[in-house]
Amino acid sequence: MEEKLILTEEWDKTFPKSSKTGHRKVTFHNRYGITLAADLYAPKNADGKLAAIAVCGPFGAVKEQAAGLYAQAMAERGFLTIAFDPSFTGESGGQPRYMASPDINTEDFQAAVDFLSVQENVDPDKIGIIGICGWGGMALNAAAIDTRIKAAAASTMYDMTRVNAKGYFDAEDSEQARYDKRAALNKQRTEDYKNGAYALGGGVADTLPDDAPFFVKDYYDYYKTERGYHPRSLNSNVGWNITGCMSFINQPILRYSNEIRSAVLIIHGEKAHSCYFSKDAYADMIRDSAYTDNKELMIIPGAVHTDLYDKTDVIPFDKMAGFFERYMK
Repeated sequence: MEEKLILTEEWDKTFPKSSKTGHRKVTFHNRYGITLAADLYAPKNADGKLAAIAVCGPFGAVKEQAAGLYAQAMAERGFLTIAFDPSFTGESGGQPRYMASPDINTEDFQAAVDFLSVQENVDPDKIGIIGICGWGGMALNAAAIDTRIKAAAASTMYDMTRVNAKGYFDAEDSEQARYDKRAALNKQRTEDYKNGAYALGGGVADTLPDDAPFFVKDYYDYYKTERGYHPRSLNSNVGWNITGCMSFINQPILRYSNEIRSAVLIIHGEKAHSCYFSKDAYADMIRDSAYTDNKELMIIPGAVHTDLYDKTDVIPFDKMAGFFERYMK
């Protein structure tokens, strides 16, 4: 039986409402029985069956932030879109809260494709996905397993399994470093079970230390200011459970990315601390692949990581629309 969700009906996004699109709340369920909440955007006065796109991310954000902005912008360009909250977060279901899973979160994208495939005003042969930040990696993982996805875009992507297992810039890529992480997380599991509750790791810091690295300042500028703050966003508030991403350490998500036959567009900012994720993911995706003609890596000059969250003069929406139109004919 599906969970009954409490959905906010008023406009509570971090971006203004477009006059060019319609908007309504929808729900759907994934293969694990978790009910997901989404915002559906459709171009006004559209007729017939439309090409559709599901959007999610960034990792630790909610659909009222960057994902909704992307979905609305693509609806303005003629697509039916949904921006959804992943399992265990935002308005979506799933217990306990604030957990993440390489499997379940990839499944969330596939569940969105399930939902779109049966809508009367959607062409089931013209479905794509967009993943932002950590959900960029999930989008590529979904494209590798779901042949219904005709085109996938990853924007300012993270590979969450890589960063959890190896640290930033692979600086913790050793057996000992991973052992120490596992030991600390398993100690926390014991404490959580003893206490009957999962300890939270905290989101982006409320006060920036003077010596904070640039990427921390970058996240603060989005999640902790009027620019991107949202009360349901994990990164803006209490963060993930401390053990919430534990399984990522052992489970690389992009093992078969070079077997993706559908189209892929990877977009990243030149100055983003995370740009190496996209460059390496693209290289791995085309290595020994017979399907490279429909793959593209686009680097945005001068852009940092969060520029691709919400800066509409930086995010290449027209480029993305052309990409989806071309490969979802």
